[in-house]
Amino acid sequence: MPVHTTIDSPIGLLTLVAVDDGLTGLYMVEQRHRPAQETFGHPDHTPFPAVVEQLGEYFSGDRTDFDLPLAMRGTPFQLTVWNELTKIPYGETVSYGELAGRLGNPSASRAVGLANGKNPISVIVPCHRVVGSTGDLTGYGGGLERKRHLLAFEKKIGGATLF
Repeated sequence: MPVHTTIDSPIGLLTLVAVDDGLTGLYMVEQRHRPAQETFGHPDHTPFPAVVEQLGEYFSGDRTDFDLPLAMRGTPFQLTVWNELTKIPYGETVSYGELAGRLGNPSASRAVGLANGKNPISVIVPCHRVVGSTGDLTGYGGGLERKRHLLAFEKKIGGATLF
């Protein structure tokens, strides 16, 4: 049975959702593809101390990757895309086409984009690091302003170039 808690962050309130085997969701307010609140289970902060700690370290600029048990739920293709997202280095971006190429199917950029948009664990599984083929900031489930903020933050902290 899932449980959830809500925390504040520099990009607004975040709802964390977990089941016994790990984190299943990190959702922003007004996030596209956000499940209904009643699917998050009852409020319980117990399983989230490590998540809260690592998010705090990330937002303070002291963490560039996460080490948390994740229990992502999706189709086999979505899980493959989401796993590949975790390999995009902090402060760097890739295009949807490049991500599709890494998966062995360069013509699947649209399918990769759809899977990327349904990523249930934003920030930790860094879907914000995927951009259009020209480097343009294209759709983001949490809104383009949040995507812009996260990329600028990582560029500032990491000193990397975005495009």
